[in-house]
Amino acid sequence: MNKNSARLRRARKTRARIASQAKPRLSVFRSGKHIYAQVIDDAQGIVLAQASSLEAELRTQMARGADVAAAATIGQRVAAKALAVGVKEVAFDRSGYRYHGRVRALADAAREGGLSF
Repeated sequence: MNKNSARLRRARKTRARIASQAKPRLSVFRSGKHIYAQVIDDAQGIVLAQASSLEAELRTQMARGADVAAAATIGQRVAAKALAVGVKEVAFDRSGYRYHGRVRALADAAREGGLSF
């Protein structure tokens, strides 16, 4: 089993636990160069809000898209977009990643931005 398949196995277990909650989920994906966050309503199967380090206005502000500062910026941005849509409470889906580094920075920034989980 390689690293990615192990991460996806962990992600499936986490999503199964989150599915029992009646809340949208804040899903995080991190690559070597960028970080992405989405607020997803699984009941309707739609994305309510999203933010990533690939957005044009953020690319000029950030030196890199794959560091803790970029993750914090994305966390604040996705929280603001989710609040604009009317979502205040979410379930955090770390997608099989450890709650550490960029994932933790994004989660902390989203909490500071007004989301509760």
